[in-house]
Amino acid sequence: MFCSCIWQSSRSQPAIGLKQTAKPRPSIFGTITKDKKPKDRRLRTVSPQMLSFSQMFDHNQAGNNNNNTCSHYSKDQALIFADGILMAGSMEALIQHLVPTDEYNPDKTYVFAFLLSSRLFIRPHDLLSEVCQVCILQQNLSEDELRKEKLGKFGPNIIQLLSEWADMFPYDFRDERMMLKLKEITQRILVIYPELRPDVTNITHSLVKRLSELQRYEEELSKWNSEATLRSNTQEVPTTDIIEVCPSPLELAQQLTHIELDRLSHIGPEEFVQAFSKEATIKETTYIDMKRTSNLEAYVQWFNRLSYFVTTEICSHLKKKNRVRIIEYFVDVAKECINMGNFNSLMAIIAGMNMTWVSRLKKTWSRVNRAKFEILEHQMDPTSNFGIYRSCLKAAMWRSEGAEAGSKEEKIIIPFFSLFVKDLYFLNEGCSNKLPNGDINFEKFWQLAKQISDFITWQQVECPFPKNDKVINYLLTSPVFSESTLALASFECEAPEKSYEKEKHKQLKASAGV
Repeated sequence: MFCSCIWQSSRSQPAIGLKQTAKPRPSIFGTITKDKKPKDRRLRTVSPQMLSFSQMFDHNQAGNNNNNTCSHYSKDQALIFADGILMAGSMEALIQHLVPTDEYNPDKTYVFAFLLSSRLFIRPHDLLSEVCQVCILQQNLSEDELRKEKLGKFGPNIIQLLSEWADMFPYDFRDERMMLKLKEITQRILVIYPELRPDVTNITHSLVKRLSELQRYEEELSKWNSEATLRSNTQEVPTTDIIEVCPSPLELAQQLTHIELDRLSHIGPEEFVQAFSKEATIKETTYIDMKRTSNLEAYVQWFNRLSYFVTTEICSHLKKKNRVRIIEYFVDVAKECINMGNFNSLMAIIAGMNMTWVSRLKKTWSRVNRAKFEILEHQMDPTSNFGIYRSCLKAAMWRSEGAEAGSKEEKIIIPFFSLFVKDLYFLNEGCSNKLPNGDINFEKFWQLAKQISDFITWQQVECPFPKNDKVINYLLTSPVFSESTLALASFECEAPEKSYEKEKHKQLKASAGV
């Protein structure tokens, strides 16, 4: 039995985040484990994928019910197909299926799905080493004299594969081992195919650019975080509020969208899968493995900061009318966020207003127009597995797909990130990586790839709104109260009434030396 999870998507031809051009360009790279039996015939007779890239990720094609599929298995192939779709196979056969020859290039969807999910079994630098070894054995590259006529199109095909790896998963190449192996195999190919040097140069330049951008982003994150920590430690009470800095709810929603899209764009698709890996970190003397999920974690931290930012802004006002004004302001910001398709900021704002230290302010809420807030809460109602939100997300996806080329605002989709990760987690936990016979469950790989291909499409959208550095600086660095400080501030806003609140207030004052 294969995994019976069904892809949920409105896209008939989903993208995987790769820019499609009419002109063919170098791309593609595969994977491999030890070729312990290079003379084993079944590893040399696998057939290529028969479906196109768009068909492979179409939910009607890839999500077929197993009762309607016609599966076949060949010992020679060591791969299992159902209605032309690869469903399972041994790791060796899957790796061989990825490595190009002079006549065969792996299907682009297979390359993405395999490179994405294979890291559950093998680390990228080991995989690249294995790919190189298979190429050497398969094409007899160790011979002293090799001629282009004998290798045919193998050279362009392997360069295309390497380019695709670098394009899809550039963060893998932060590892020096990856760069060394890339240099080794490309130099070996260039000896035979010198005309491919411009393509190899493009791969290197593209990687340097992407990794430099990532380094700048991480340095900027560190700067923002350091400044926020410093300000929180030296200034407990803000001297201004968000309405003074940004009077327009629409503009604040736009600046939140700037932050969201910037942080979203730097998450590597592989980070989702690496977060599932239960492999312990291996200490090595020569190399240090990069932290594998740092950008994903930074995005989650941003959500938490925004929630506490909202709560802090509300609880820092002693006057009730000012708290009412701030709450209604954030309700308007949240409404603008949902209109933009920025569901992550929407949920963070709602979460901030639903925190205990805000929700307990009954006198304040009695003056607020609750109807507008309740409409927002309804949109993000968690019942039926966030059914209403999922309908809103699908509507946003349809809007994005139908948007004209110049309508950048309509292309924005920023999902409720925690729920997106949760869906991936349950997909991973609900479907086994291997079948009872030990084969890799590639149907699961297809489903992970489909989910993440949508995400890649969303993260490629550029923010169309004017950027206000002053507002963004305030959002990222203004002091955010800790739990205990929020509690004290809340009790200062409205005195505790219930016995447990009074006891809590007493304990907090004692610990604060008040």
